Amino acid sequence: MDKFIIRGGNPLQGTIRVSGAKNSALPCMAAAILTEDEIILENIPDVRDIETERKLLASMGAEVDLGYGRAHHRTRIRCASLSDPVARYEIVKTMRASSLVLGPLLARTGMARVAMPGGCAIGGRPIDLHIKGLQAMGAEITQDHGYLEARAQRLKGARIVFDKITVTGTEDLLMAATLAEGETLMENCAREPEVSDLAALLVAMGAKIEGAGTSTIRIHGVERLHGARHRIYPDRIEAGTFLVAGAISGGDLTVAGCNPAHLSALICKLDEAGARCEIAADSIRVRCGGSLRAADISTEEYPGFPTDMQAQYMALATQADGVSQITENIFENRFMHVQELARMGANIRVDGRTATVRGKTPLSSAAVMASDLRASASLVLAALVADGETIVDRVYHIDRGYERIEEKLRGVGAQIRRIGNVFPQKQAVEPITA
Repeated sequence: MDKFIIRGGNPLQGTIRVSGAKNSALPCMAAAILTEDEIILENIPDVRDIETERKLLASMGAEVDLGYGRAHHRTRIRCASLSDPVARYEIVKTMRASSLVLGPLLARTGMARVAMPGGCAIGGRPIDLHIKGLQAMGAEITQDHGYLEARAQRLKGARIVFDKITVTGTEDLLMAATLAEGETLMENCAREPEVSDLAALLVAMGAKIEGAGTSTIRIHGVERLHGARHRIYPDRIEAGTFLVAGAISGGDLTVAGCNPAHLSALICKLDEAGARCEIAADSIRVRCGGSLRAADISTEEYPGFPTDMQAQYMALATQADGVSQITENIFENRFMHVQELARMGANIRVDGRTATVRGKTPLSSAAVMASDLRASASLVLAALVADGETIVDRVYHIDRGYERIEEKLRGVGAQIRRIGNVFPQKQAVEPITA
């Protein structure tokens, strides 16, 4: 099992480039199910979840060429024949976005059998909103032996009002509605950039969609979709992680190839905390030569402060003068990194959904263990400023969503190395819980 060895104390300086967004790439790969023609996706990140999605599509009969090492990380997907429309547990148990194939499979083939998502280290991600939406569109859905089975001759347009905002639910039903008969109106939709990215691909495939990126989306179903080429958005969470890395290390770091408009909430908090952010068209320069100041955050749906940046910001808060209140409103169990940060010397108290961080506290090296994708990123950030060498175990979590993060950080001055097997060629597959 791979580990990171990180020696803290180096301010990060230079330019670090962002990869494509995993959370955009996964639904866009699932959208290829909707057509027999070839879909070409550019800027696909080389991370574990993408390989899992490739295996899932291939198991259904699709042809998938990930094409790493070529220009733009170009991926070709052709679902000419979906001989086995089943998302098997042995594949999807390692990826939380497995429910994204339910809607497109049902819309394309009239049948889908998908393993139910299991438990998650950061909290449950119920699929009931997917089910209610598909039932409103005429699907018959049953559950047995850990699988959902959905059937419909052809889905019908419907009005769907989400009980709560759900990114994957919005994406799943958006894909299903593109081939439904008539008009579908979805309200209380997620507004995340990843939803807009998926909609842009679907429109390029011939779908008729209005309002993506707002809380109300209208879809006029069509008979068929065709092939298309699409470039995936840059990963806003990876970009945010690197911005925090520059700030926490007291460096001068430019995060290139990002979309600053997707990072407004984080940029505002970094400014409040004393880090200087200079924004260009597709890059952000962060500098922090002085002391950081405490600043409270409360996670919200987009465009609020992202839950996927909460753990990383908590690492920053340990190095800020004063008391920071960090409130988690999206997931009920997303403070599992607190005990590991405490092992490094952080002063954090958790009361329900709020963590109180008292800083500035000196961090010292320790052996720590990652519990999920973003928690692992927070431990790496803390290690960048800790005294001595920190060992971060179970980094297969971080490999799910960050493309060779140790190489990128090393390129801007971090003392970080990986020991163990090399991802992804020889690394044994470990169970993923978040």
